Amino acid sequence: MQSHKTLIAISISVLLTWLGLFNWASAEVDCTTVTTLVSSCSSFIEHGFPDPMPGSPCCEGVNSLNVIADTTENKQSVCSCLMDLISTYNTNATAIATLPGFCGVALGFVIDPNTDCS
Repeated sequence: MQSHKTLIAISISVLLTWLGLFNWASAEVDCTTVTTLVSSCSSFIEHGFPDPMPGSPCCEGVNSLNVIADTTENKQSVCSCLMDLISTYNTNATAIATLPGFCGVALGFVIDPNTDCS
């Protein structure tokens, strides 16, 4: 019974999160959203394992980045936010940069500290 309640709570949380993510119609993507999506990859970013695999929560987050980067402005925002993350977690920049490749997602820009997001 407890696991059923937990599953319902998780489902509601996911639904509310997705509703929030898709409420950006003409708004610029915010770095909190990008950080939240990438946070599901924190084990890989911090420890280098386990490798993200398509279908994993990490790769679903990376795929969501691709979905929200649907306009030039949103792509630039996602790019800038990821560059901020690389600056913050400099020692783990390589792990962050490899996420799209592990997940089979093409973001349309290279995650690299030297990338110009404009």
